[in-house]
Amino acid sequence: MLTAEDRQRLLDLARQAVTLAAEDRPLPRLHLEEDEATPALCEAGCAFVTLTRRDALRGCIGALEARQSLVADVWEHAYAAAREDPRFEPVRPDEVESLHIEISRLGPAAALTVPAEQRPTALRPGIDGVILRQGRLRATFLPQVWDKVDDPVEFLDMLCDKAGLPRSAWRRSDVEVLVYQVESFEEEPRGQAA
Repeated sequence: MLTAEDRQRLLDLARQAVTLAAEDRPLPRLHLEEDEATPALCEAGCAFVTLTRRDALRGCIGALEARQSLVADVWEHAYAAAREDPRFEPVRPDEVESLHIEISRLGPAAALTVPAEQRPTALRPGIDGVILRQGRLRATFLPQVWDKVDDPVEFLDMLCDKAGLPRSAWRRSDVEVLVYQVESFEEEPRGQAA
């Protein structure tokens, strides 16, 4: 678990990166002061950064495998969530203040080792994030998606859609299903009196 200070540092950096993206400025190389570079932020990690506006998704980008430090991963994915999510136009400067930022730090993924027909009952709604992959096709839903889709079969069918596979492809043995958990944290609501 990250400390409250580490979480706040990541949220602050994510907001800075989103602001740079909205202003169409390049993302500079991340530099932390020595007292900010805690071991938890500097160890390898991966995360998804989710942007919402008025409770509607506005961008979400992340990584499924750790390839750099957690802090660098969040910095880059916050910028990308504001500019590169293909479902949305890039975030405009006038939107930045109304955006809400959530960060989901991913734990390790493990194969769901049950027969394909038992996959829906093996999933833990609200707890498990799910990765579905076949060959080069893959997609994931964070555990937070369970809040909108609580039926495991529908959840898996929608994940197949996202991966570009036929619905119910998750029933095939050549489609791999992995699960993971996240440590999720978000900004305090903005613009409200304390």
